[in-house]
Amino acid sequence: MVSPRTRFAILVTIVGISGLSQGMLLPVIAVLLEQSGISSSVNGIHATALYIGILLISPFLEKPLRIYGYKPLILIGGALVFSSLFFFTIWESLWFWFVLRMMIGIGDNILHFGTQTWITTTTDEKHRGRNIAIYGLMFALGFTLGPLMTALIEINPSLPFIISALMCLIAWTLMFFVRNEFPIQEDEMQVTSTRSIGRFIGTIKYAWVAFLAPFAYGFLEASLHGNFPVYAMRIGHDVSMISFIIPCFAAASIISQIPLGMLSDKIGRKKVLSMVLSGGIAIFLIAVAVEHSIIGLFTVFALSGLLVGSLFSLGMSYMTDLLPKSLLPAGNILCGVAFSLGSISGPALSGLYIEYFPGYSFFYVIVGFLLVVLIMILIYSKDPVNSKRHA
Repeated sequence: MVSPRTRFAILVTIVGISGLSQGMLLPVIAVLLEQSGISSSVNGIHATALYIGILLISPFLEKPLRIYGYKPLILIGGALVFSSLFFFTIWESLWFWFVLRMMIGIGDNILHFGTQTWITTTTDEKHRGRNIAIYGLMFALGFTLGPLMTALIEINPSLPFIISALMCLIAWTLMFFVRNEFPIQEDEMQVTSTRSIGRFIGTIKYAWVAFLAPFAYGFLEASLHGNFPVYAMRIGHDVSMISFIIPCFAAASIISQIPLGMLSDKIGRKKVLSMVLSGGIAIFLIAVAVEHSIIGLFTVFALSGLLVGSLFSLGMSYMTDLLPKSLLPAGNILCGVAFSLGSISGPALSGLYIEYFPGYSFFYVIVGFLLVVLIMILIYSKDPVNSKRHA
């Protein structure tokens, strides 16, 4: 069996391939449905299937992990993803594809829950931020490269699904070289750990502030990908230019993931989260002034990605600081739930804002949202459980 370092490399590789499949899925299916004459509203609703799948499976993940360990869950999640991707090539149907997207959401959540919990529970404190940042980096890298597979549609509509399914299958087979392990139970939290509801309540009590970061990341990512194109076209930007601007956010986050993670190891998660949120607010305020400029928008999306593009991994590191290890499985589930809720609520709230406040910049809703998150993080004053130096 492989060493802990090799196991970490395998886990983040699987996460990277998973990110690639997710990044491919959204634009490829959107284009194929558009070519089939499906309305934009139905196309948008269809995209929520992935997040619905994530939410549906979340309450049922913790108990199987404690009984069977990390490896079986990751294998099941990976198998659901690559088999669902392959089935996209079998039958083109709106509802069949909706179910497949939901199954990929379920599989991805199982896979990410297993890998996240394994990494957060086995990484030592001094390297925690760095390792979780590498995790976030690999997902962001895959998610950034995924949309490039959209061009393969011109060769064959099934080609993006076949290639991503094969890549997921190859990464999945690496798990057979990894020894199974089980999450840690701590005596001090044994009473809380006896019931799932008690664990989730305890987790929220200890670490609610950390879940704001993945919620904010989901809100931002989904709003910038789903709502900004609509607003940008209304203020006169060309669709082809918009398609180049949006990936700048995820691409820039690749650069800053590890430096911000390492910085959070040195000065604390709360300080780094406060810094990136403050910077994000300033950048999006500048966006209001430069939104009619293509170069300005390229700059804004890149700078905002450098800062708030790392919110998910920083939030996960903060959650790990705040919780005893017995509650980390529940904490990782709630990170996924928070991200999904943000991804669903972001487009809904931003869409309503664009509809009812047409005379105001789209970026004001982003600024207002980030400001609320920043204030809530700043007023949180409890000490972390696992690391007093991160208080």
